[in-house]
Amino acid sequence: MKKTPLLNAAISQAIAAMGHGDTIVIGDAGLPAPPGVPVIDLALTHGIPDFMSVLKTVLTELQVESHVLATELDARSPQLAAEIYALRVPGKQELPHEEFKQRTRQAKAFIRTGECTPYANIILASGVVF
Repeated sequence: MKKTPLLNAAISQAIAAMGHGDTIVIGDAGLPAPPGVPVIDLALTHGIPDFMSVLKTVLTELQVESHVLATELDARSPQLAAEIYALRVPGKQELPHEEFKQRTRQAKAFIRTGECTPYANIILASGVVF
């Protein structure tokens, strides 16, 4: 049995397969999954699971070097933005949402949540633990 809080086998497998600089996306219910990127669909209904619960859990297992958010997040969902910033995820970058969607095409995996808050999406780039 795993010791970390992350129990989802598909997410654990995706993280274990990542190399330095590889990316994984955590998206809200509306973010389109890019063609060819494996989707781990966790969405059950509106808000379940929520974006922050998934992000916090993934962060227990993934060494993050940097992350990307949509520029629109601060204006459209300021409370969510504040919650993300409070986690102190390293290396913040911002892109306009259309460019953010293009960047998701490079991800090793796409995790879909049930979140319905505008721009509740993040791209996490893996770091190294040594």
